[in-house]
Amino acid sequence: MYAIVATGGKQYRVREGETLRVEKLFAEAGETVELDKVLLIGEGDDIKIGAPYLEGAKVTATVAANGRGEKVKIIKFHRRKHYRRQAGHRQSFTEIQITGITA
Repeated sequence: MYAIVATGGKQYRVREGETLRVEKLFAEAGETVELDKVLLIGEGDDIKIGAPYLEGAKVTATVAANGRGEKVKIIKFHRRKHYRRQAGHRQSFTEIQITGITA
């Protein structure tokens, strides 16, 4: 069984037991979170599609860790104009493990 859930402005295809990184959730490691914005649940030929979300469907997950990704460098440069700007960014994430999908 798989599901498509929306969290953090993105959509993810998840299966039970799978681990994935999503946008930062405000939960500590070891806590259980429920993702209730379920767009689709499928198992073989049996597919249920929401409009936009399925009523009563939810995906439960356990927070494995919170962290920050690799640094992304932003560089702006105009040659011969004495113009140079540098900035960096590290995106925060939450790593979750899917424990259950209920329709």
